[in-house]
Amino acid sequence: MILCCGEALIDMIPDQAGAGGSAYRPHPGGAVFNTAIALGRLGAPVGLLSGVSTDPFGQQLHDSLARDGVSTELLIRSDRLTTLAMVHLIDGSATYSFYDENSAGRMISAADMPALPDQISALFFGGISLAAEPGADTYAGLLECEHHGRVVMVDPNIRQGFIEDEARYRARMDRILGFSNIVKVSDEDLEWLSRGAGSLDQQATQLLERGPSIVIVTRGADG
Repeated sequence: MILCCGEALIDMIPDQAGAGGSAYRPHPGGAVFNTAIALGRLGAPVGLLSGVSTDPFGQQLHDSLARDGVSTELLIRSDRLTTLAMVHLIDGSATYSFYDENSAGRMISAADMPALPDQISALFFGGISLAAEPGADTYAGLLECEHHGRVVMVDPNIRQGFIEDEARYRARMDRILGFSNIVKVSDEDLEWLSRGAGSLDQQATQLLERGPSIVIVTRGADG
């Protein structure tokens, strides 16, 4: 089984309302949640480990996972609120406002971590869950404890707006990358991680030297 570890949230998407007004429609989302859903729809054995609220939005996340064949056995349920990402569309481009303070996903701790069953052969980490503390440190600790004998893939999906302490974030990412086997980065992620030093190929080589066996770089419309 592949276990995806990280954020599950609600994207509030703007929509048309009656009488020419506007409204927001809630959609389950989050980079790690979406990865788990995609794997489930492809028929892969997959589960999600995430802090998920018992509020109505959290139940919507749970039901979406179950509907697409994603195991919910390792969800950490609490009565804290669900993270909301308000999506703002301007000329077709999206920006986000996050409501994440003291959320069910962000506030998980090492004491909340379940024992991982032996059938989990691969771990996936990424997204804003690696930046938003204290949960980010919890996921880094889980990876450090549970990577032995498992394939680890990381997609940093760096969102600088979530990084409150850059030095701490870079140190955490160094630890995470050192335990990873496969890293998928955008060219923008790679530029940020390497502080802009060198060409794209040189930046990818430098990332390989930090621990991974495979680095995959995406370049938007350039493939």
